[in-house]
Amino acid sequence: MSHAISVPEEAREQLNATVAALRRPSTYPGTEAPDEALETHMAWVFLTASHAYKLKKPIQARLIDHRTVEARRRACHTEVELNRRLAAPVYLGVVPLADTEDGLRLEGDGSPVDWLVKMRRLPRAQMLDAQIEEDRVSRASIDRLGATLAAFYRTADPVRWTDDEYRGQLGANLASKRSFLKRPRYDLDQGLVRAVARAQARWRTEHAPLLSARADHVVDAHGDLRPEHVCLTDPPLVIDCLEFNRSLRLLDPLSELSFLSLECRRLGAEWIGDEIITLYRQHTGDDASPRLVPFYESYHAVVRATIAVWHLDDAAFGDADTWREQAETYLRIAHERL
Repeated sequence: MSHAISVPEEAREQLNATVAALRRPSTYPGTEAPDEALETHMAWVFLTASHAYKLKKPIQARLIDHRTVEARRRACHTEVELNRRLAAPVYLGVVPLADTEDGLRLEGDGSPVDWLVKMRRLPRAQMLDAQIEEDRVSRASIDRLGATLAAFYRTADPVRWTDDEYRGQLGANLASKRSFLKRPRYDLDQGLVRAVARAQARWRTEHAPLLSARADHVVDAHGDLRPEHVCLTDPPLVIDCLEFNRSLRLLDPLSELSFLSLECRRLGAEWIGDEIITLYRQHTGDDASPRLVPFYESYHAVVRATIAVWHLDDAAFGDADTWREQAETYLRIAHERL
């Protein structure tokens, strides 16, 4: 079974027509014009000088059903609502792509043929991944980010799991991801996959009480806290939360921050993760054991490795060797952290 997220054949023609329209300057209000179009598994994003417009694809998968216009409209509103928690100035609202007398127009007066999330375009130079690449991340900006995230977690909706439920969730997620990583078509180093699984199982057995103690810390978090989603403005803004399924956002804050730590480590800025976690502990009084961080990083590295190989199932994404290499990079980190 493939994990590809693809557009049904009956919807492809309409999607292609919509994308073609959104590439044309005449579709946009005022003097706006698109200067870049980016495709992801689940969306197209069209960038103008001052805005970003996100179009959801008419896809269906195990956790998503965006096949109808109404479903996409609801999903757009959910995305705006959730992302305003950490980036209210960015998420301006949901706008129609309308069928008017002059053709398809964004924010037009005609009948909506689709809906898009309208956002302010953030300055690339202030995104955390760009600043890491150029080695110009300041401690002051990380201090502000740490305070922002700590405040977010303090007010996030809590989840009432028992310790057995929490440990079970982690174990089930790892087993599910491992089942994908073992598939022959992905051609991964199976010795490495097995070594990671053994190390994680050993850690979970030896440190079960540490994980149990985190069950009552789980909240409805961001879900995709990567450097490319962090803008180091003052105050910091964090965009693009994992909005399409709540269960994937239910995380221990220390786990989510360990994911950010993992990604910063991978980009060569290990100090950022250490600083963010220290700030979280200081701002919240959470006395979480630091021994949890390497496990959580290893856990998220396996998740990222799986997402990387899923790209091999999607014809829209070429360069299979790049995705396979990325997956094995994450697996090596997953093993090294334990």
